Amino acid sequence: MSKRIACGPSGLVMALLVLAGCGGGGGVSSVPPPAPAPTPAPVPTPTPTPTPAPAPVDFQTAEYNRATGLRLANAIPAYQAGSTGRGVTAAVIDSGVNPDSVEFVGRISPASQDVAGSRGLGDDAGHGSAVADVLLGAKNDFVVHGAAFDATLLALRTDTPGSCGTKGDCSHSDTNIARALDIAVTQGARVANISLGGVAANLTLRNAISRATAAGMVIVISAGNDSAADPSQLALIATDPVAHGQVIVAGSYDANKAISSFSNRAGSAAAVYLTALGEGVRAIDQHDASNLIWTGTSFSAPFVSGAVALLAQAFPNLTGAQIVQLLFDSADDLGAAGTDPVYGRGGLDIGRAFAARGSTSLAGSQVAVDLAATSASLSPAMGDAAQKGMGAVVLDGFSRAYAVDFARSIQRAQPRSSLAGTLGQSFRGASLAAGGTMVAVSIADTPGGATVRRLSLSSNEAVRARATAGMIASRIDPRTSIAFGFGQSGASVAGQLVGRSEPAFLVARGPGDLLGFDRQGQRVAMVRRSFGRLGVTASAESGEGLLYQGTPGARDPWFRSPYSLMSLGADRRLGGLRLSGGLTRLTEDRTVLGAHFGPLFGGGASATWFADLRADWRFGPGWSLAAAARQGWTHAAQGGLMSGSTAIRSNAFSFDVAKTGVLGRGDQFAFRIAQPLRVSSGGLGLRLPTSYDYATGAVGYADELLNLSPTGREIDMEASYARMLLGGRMDANLFWRRDPGNFAAAPDDRGAALRWRVDF
Repeated sequence: MSKRIACGPSGLVMALLVLAGCGGGGGVSSVPPPAPAPTPAPVPTPTPTPTPAPAPVDFQTAEYNRATGLRLANAIPAYQAGSTGRGVTAAVIDSGVNPDSVEFVGRISPASQDVAGSRGLGDDAGHGSAVADVLLGAKNDFVVHGAAFDATLLALRTDTPGSCGTKGDCSHSDTNIARALDIAVTQGARVANISLGGVAANLTLRNAISRATAAGMVIVISAGNDSAADPSQLALIATDPVAHGQVIVAGSYDANKAISSFSNRAGSAAAVYLTALGEGVRAIDQHDASNLIWTGTSFSAPFVSGAVALLAQAFPNLTGAQIVQLLFDSADDLGAAGTDPVYGRGGLDIGRAFAARGSTSLAGSQVAVDLAATSASLSPAMGDAAQKGMGAVVLDGFSRAYAVDFARSIQRAQPRSSLAGTLGQSFRGASLAAGGTMVAVSIADTPGGATVRRLSLSSNEAVRARATAGMIASRIDPRTSIAFGFGQSGASVAGQLVGRSEPAFLVARGPGDLLGFDRQGQRVAMVRRSFGRLGVTASAESGEGLLYQGTPGARDPWFRSPYSLMSLGADRRLGGLRLSGGLTRLTEDRTVLGAHFGPLFGGGASATWFADLRADWRFGPGWSLAAAARQGWTHAAQGGLMSGSTAIRSNAFSFDVAKTGVLGRGDQFAFRIAQPLRVSSGGLGLRLPTSYDYATGAVGYADELLNLSPTGREIDMEASYARMLLGGRMDANLFWRRDPGNFAAAPDDRGAALRWRVDF
């Protein structure tokens, strides 16, 4: 039995010279190629195991653009990943090649041979040279380059001596093809391209195919060019158990990815059928002619074979069966949805085959990694913290190694307006005192009626907060007071027990109330004991921390995590001067100073100690000064990639000056300069897998720091003026924020507010 290259003229009516046919129909013609269509931008994919980065290479060259089949097969992502076929042997079982061609210089295997005789490699028909050029032609700015342009060519000439006709059609015996497959196995070829058609394989060839696929080789056979509903009888061997699932049938589509009129369809071989360009394919012949265009499924097959070589180089751990599965699973779904009898599995998509598939995990561990998910969301205290050295290696479901940059999956808390949230509702204060007990609430007016709102009737919090609030305080003996509150912070309740009031600032906040994140649902219990001029206060607070993530499509843009506070403070009055200080322990269940870290970085539980100092001085008629500072030390819980928590240091401060009776009795002017809580140094110590050896599975590690300290430093300046006017209260505020949200590149935030409120 024999297989033939059945010849016929090209379907291009402008043909000047018919040189050879291919694969049961079609041919080659010396016509100018059509202008290449613009190449679409490839979808970014993770790159294989990292190596020292070479200078960037532009793979979208004129040579690439002329190779329309590579563009349609989305080959550039493979090249960008560093895969060119280097070190991979690809066997071309055909009519030989031109051994002196510029397309194969230095890359023809010494094991290449004339299997059918002793004629040498020379190609009488030109068909073998063209097929090899499409598969692995050099990237040398001559005509086009092949899919795997650095692969090694094992040319195995199997045409029967004297069988090639005047049109270049040749016969290939099953015996010679079988011998060629055995040679390819011996030489370690990862793929064998058979762009031939004909009757079913005899027992000799069937056994050779079985041996080759059992050894791990992938075989690609052209579907044939008879416009039939099924591939050729030879190609149907792909559906036989002897194929071991490692034989691919290659059909042809045109430049619009429509099935070629001449191409045999997928039919009964749909599960093992892929399409690639087979019309208008530019390639050389046996004379290195540069103006030839070839047509036929013979030229679809080498695009698929080249994809096999690229995958084999990039991922040497892959078996032949896995490579075939990847090409099928990543194919572009053409025609009817899913596997269909025309396009089979679809169109070849090399870039998608290179993308990670299945579940991904850190190399050397079972820690799952979602490449599409956000691995961490930083809090405002961390601002524009930049990351370096966050590269790591992950393995996909095929144990393929990919280099990922975790810095790209870290979301920063973008600066938000501080003014909008403070002016959303009007509210009214109400209080009741009886004996040594006082009850107070703040009530927010809403379209549906009145709801309990935040407390601090004379404080900054009452003006700017939005949550519901209430408080009950009672003096249980002359020196001891207790208080319970909700919807407000412990610092606010403590200020009221001490008798400290603050100007109504909208934006600039004092440090004693700052944790680095927004919060709601606070519940506070507090006790205060006086020892002469010395007062000691102990408090406990719990609530829910809020981190704005703004996830697209999410019903709730806030990430919520429980927190708790335990505080112990002391204050002493010395004439017009009051000094106070305290220690606070903050415990967060799933956050670090409000930042959320996924399982990859340990899950985010943390503990923080804050030290606070404050001085208030009343001097002169109506004058007062206040200064406050907070210093924090945070440690995050171990887990995931964490190898240790470098102490995370944070700080905040404020300075106030105020004057009452400026323009009239009872009015007040105040000015504050403040820095909100900001991480000053530190981060999370990580141990990252940075290298992976396919041969041994050994993983190399490096210690890196996930930096949490921003470059920007927010400084807030705010002036306020308040007085009674027309039976109500008027408040005016003017503010300026530098580096809002601790983002150095953020534009300054300036604003003003004028409010008038009357109760009736």
